[in-house]
Amino acid sequence: MNRIFRLTVCLVLLCCMAAPAQCAEVSAVLRKVQEVYAGMKDFRAAFEQKLFQRDSGVEEVRTGVLLFQKPLLVRWDTRTPRPELLMVTEREIWNYLPDEELAYRYPRAMAEDSRSLVQVVTGQSALDRDFDVESAQEEGDGRLIHLLLSPREPTTELTEAQIWIEPETFLIRKVVIMDFYGNTNTVELKEVKTNAGLRASDFQFTPPQGTEVEDHVEPSHPARRPLLN
Repeated sequence: MNRIFRLTVCLVLLCCMAAPAQCAEVSAVLRKVQEVYAGMKDFRAAFEQKLFQRDSGVEEVRTGVLLFQKPLLVRWDTRTPRPELLMVTEREIWNYLPDEELAYRYPRAMAEDSRSLVQVVTGQSALDRDFDVESAQEEGDGRLIHLLLSPREPTTELTEAQIWIEPETFLIRKVVIMDFYGNTNTVELKEVKTNAGLRASDFQFTPPQGTEVEDHVEPSHPARRPLLN
C-alpha cells in the first residue's frame, strides 16, 4: 500500500512540474512569434485553403497568393478553382467575384478583430491576450510547433483555432479555424518571403466597370457575409 501511495505522489508531482514547464515553453514560442512579426514590414506567400462543411461533408480546396503589409493591409488573391479577391485597404474591405461581376464592400472593422482569421494568419492577433494557448503537439506535426488556441470570448465564427509554427523562423505556416457549427477553414502558407518590398498600389481596389456592388458599410446594410468563406 505504501508503494502505491508513493507512486501516486510521484505521478502527481511530475504532473505539477510538467505543467509549468510546458506553459513556460509555450510562452517563449509566443514571445518569439510576436518579435518576428513585430520586426517585419510585409510578406508575400502562396496559400492553400481548405473549406470543410461539416453537415454536407464537402471540402473545397483553393489556392492563390497572400500579400500582407503593416499595419493591416491584406490582398487575398484566390486563383483556383475560380478567381476571387479579398482586399483589406486602409478604409474598407472588398470581396470581388469577377466571374459574377459582383463586389461586396464591408467596413474595415471586420478585419480589425484580433480573433479573425486574417489577424491570426498574418501574425497580428494578440494570441496571449485573446486566447488560452497550450501545446497540441502530435506525431504527424514533424518539426512544426503545434499550438491549440481557445478564445476567451468565442464567437459564432471562431470557437477553436490551431496554429503550426516553423521553429527556425517562428513564422506561422498553417492555421485551422473552427466555427460554432464544426466547419473548418484551413490555411497553409508556402514560399513565405518577408520584407518583400510590397507597394501601396498592391492594396488598392476599384470595382471594374459593369460590376454590381453590394455595400455593407452603411448601417442600413449590415455585414452578414463571413470573410474568407
